[in-house]
Amino acid sequence: MTNLGWVSLLDTHTADVVVGTLGPPGTSSEQAAQLLRSRLGRESRTELFQTYEQAHEALRSGALTHVVVANAYKEIHRFYMDDSLVLSDVFVMDTPLYGIAKRQDREGLSAMPTIASHPSPKPLVAQLLPSGYRVGEIVSMDSTSSAAKAVAEGAFELALTTEPAAALYGLEFISRKRPIRMVWSVFMRS
Repeated sequence: MTNLGWVSLLDTHTADVVVGTLGPPGTSSEQAAQLLRSRLGRESRTELFQTYEQAHEALRSGALTHVVVANAYKEIHRFYMDDSLVLSDVFVMDTPLYGIAKRQDREGLSAMPTIASHPSPKPLVAQLLPSGYRVGEIVSMDSTSSAAKAVAEGAFELALTTEPAAALYGLEFISRKRPIRMVWSVFMRS
């Protein structure tokens, strides 16, 4: 994970910092939230949500001081257009490595496996799927960590996921891995 640049638009000094983002543990968003917390340089904690929409509502209600959102998120405009929120920071960070993973005890994958993935990185499936396999159905999940969990539980054959999520759920990669150079937006209440 590489931080490639940072722009702070506001003085974000608040007493108790609570950063919200997409969970569960193992997401790229969690890594980005940790980077924000280290950048703020004071006592803070991270709250992980099943969806960015839930984090959005928690910020609006005052339960959070900041929300970190990947700019690849297809509904990020909701944050930008919400006049109760303000953009406080923007940064570029390489995500943890992404790849296609299976359960370690899984033998005999089908030639057209069902793959669980968050919708945003779906284009990586065709890039990373090893030769000998064709893209079958891609099932949308709330996060790539949720996709890894679903594969660990046996719901799907493969997951497009991150190294932290694969390690968390005991998966092994069958593909090469690569990061995504991502822009991240940080929002606060206005």
